[in-house]
Amino acid sequence: MATISLRKGNTRLPPEVNRVLYVRNLPFNISSEEMYDIFGKYGAIRQIRIGTNKDTRGTAFVVYEDIYDAKTAVDHLSGFNVANRYLIVLYYQQAKMSKKFDQKKKEEEIAKMQEKYGVSTKDK
Repeated sequence: MATISLRKGNTRLPPEVNRVLYVRNLPFNISSEEMYDIFGKYGAIRQIRIGTNKDTRGTAFVVYEDIYDAKTAVDHLSGFNVANRYLIVLYYQQAKMSKKFDQKKKEEEIAKMQEKYGVSTKDK
């Protein structure tokens, strides 16, 4: 298995680059073996998690052993065609993911409080 290496001396990477990739727009029926075939070409993979819930289908997390392998995979696989779907490969950013989760949580909390106290936003 030939891997593409990006290491050139002391290469400095942007701050958003990390070993964990977030992949969107996957075919719903893709297997983990197919994921390892596609992403394994760019380096050693520690873990792949494919979304199975209604909310997470078509997404996956790919964790590489090396940060340079992850960068190479993002560079080569963003826009890659799999079963007539173009992959969206991004670096996983904890801050952005937790903000989305927190926003949903806050909206649910507000809706519960409005229901509890009989307040509606339609009265304005």
